[in-house]
Amino acid sequence: MRYLITSALPYANAPLHIGHVLEIVQTDVWVRSLKLAGNEVFYYCASDTHGTPIMLKAQELNTTPEELSKKYKKLHSDTYKSYNVDLNNFHTTHSKENKELTEHFFNSAFEKGDIYTKEIEQLFDEQKNIFLSDRFVKGECPSCGAKDQYGDACEVCGKTYDALDLKNPYSTLSKSEPVIKKSKHYFFKLNNFKEFLNETVSEISNQTPIKEKLKEWFDSGLKDWDISRDEPYFGFKIPNEDSKYLYVWLDAPIGYLSSIKNWCDNNNIDFNDFINDSKIVHFIGKDIVYFHLLFWPATLKAANFPIPNEVYVHGFLTVEGEKMSKSKGNFILADDALNYAEADFFRYYFSSKLNRDISDINFSIDDFIQKINSDLIGKYINIPSRTLNFINKFNNSQVKKGCNTLTASFRNKYDQVIVYLSEKEYSKALKEIMDIADSTNTYISNEEPWNKAKNEQIDECISVCSEALNVFKDLNILISAIIPTTADKIFSLLNINKQNYSNLCEDSLNDVNEFKPLLKRLEKDNFEGILNNNE
Repeated sequence: MRYLITSALPYANAPLHIGHVLEIVQTDVWVRSLKLAGNEVFYYCASDTHGTPIMLKAQELNTTPEELSKKYKKLHSDTYKSYNVDLNNFHTTHSKENKELTEHFFNSAFEKGDIYTKEIEQLFDEQKNIFLSDRFVKGECPSCGAKDQYGDACEVCGKTYDALDLKNPYSTLSKSEPVIKKSKHYFFKLNNFKEFLNETVSEISNQTPIKEKLKEWFDSGLKDWDISRDEPYFGFKIPNEDSKYLYVWLDAPIGYLSSIKNWCDNNNIDFNDFINDSKIVHFIGKDIVYFHLLFWPATLKAANFPIPNEVYVHGFLTVEGEKMSKSKGNFILADDALNYAEADFFRYYFSSKLNRDISDINFSIDDFIQKINSDLIGKYINIPSRTLNFINKFNNSQVKKGCNTLTASFRNKYDQVIVYLSEKEYSKALKEIMDIADSTNTYISNEEPWNKAKNEQIDECISVCSEALNVFKDLNILISAIIPTTADKIFSLLNINKQNYSNLCEDSLNDVNEFKPLLKRLEKDNFEGILNNNE
């Protein structure tokens, strides 16, 4: 089976933080686990480069939006690599491929009558001489009265609304009270696709909380979607218009396809055949469900493109129990985090908390340190540290053949780990893996190979150590999707090539290398400053 996997496109106006890492790790682990199962899998992403925020940021820095987005595209790409993310292509939405596809989407929908124009009233900042997008106006929620809510949705009660409905609105750009001005805009008839979406969404979303939220939106009625913006704006111009642009949320998800197309063109692969003969899966945060499970499938349908097979949603990442905020001193940039611990440690920690739930996930430094030291060092790496030296010293570094009784006893557990990974239940998979590691360490303790060696029962000592190392080899295959760099080091330590699920329970170990510590325990003192160095 061939899979085309994406994670949400990072916005190209700031470095990535560890909340982004949560999503790319969740995606990458699934990509790697599918490959271990023998599937053909490709992972695509891109920089989300359009919109008012990038335009304003570029003005502030006295540069162009193109240069700014190019800078952050490279920075984001480098961060992905630093976290061992197995991307096939990292493109940009400000590209010829995305322009061509976006115009095709627009023209297809317009010709079918799914897009129309009408004059609307908008909030306008007279001091900055700009129409205010939803992200640049705040006020009191018209539903629950919560203060300082953006112009499209309330973070407190979850209701969506029009910016004109905000009470006591103000511009976040100038803090002034906006005026109302009229302008012609283009609208996508989302409600035309209600029946299609009702049928489709149930097939591409299997998470209960998401289904319930979608039902709520369907019951309240789908509103037509404003897909245009007035100048000044950074983006693609609407065909046959001089001063109007396509809203970034129209071309941003098309960026998934443009990244795939860019890769296909560079590899002489037919783009249309490729996407039509693949399963497409998106990983996203719960804040952009509306765009990905309503607008995106509808626009794909209008343009005669394949609908994603699954949209998988995760919760937010909090730090020390609170939403990340520079003012609270708990904002951690992704690159800065690597000054305190290696990438695989973050990958392991996030995976140990990820499952099919969409509840928020908390990053706690104390819990992080305890989890890594207890699991990866105290249980996992403890297996070779207690056995490998005996093999090196007493058996010329040769693992004894036929010592796979222990690993065979865990076969059902191995299969369960594979199922959990395929179902994106990473926390359950790691619990099984660490249970096996625990059992293996108990086996070593009970058999006491050190005493067998001391009593010159060398063959029995080598048998025990070989049994344990065969299990460790299998655990390394199972965990390699989660901690790939560490797993590669362990495969080298065991003197074997990378392996996949088909190699589980194989008696494949021969001569092994001398044990050297692969992971270093984390110490609380070393984390001083991690929450206060991102001002």
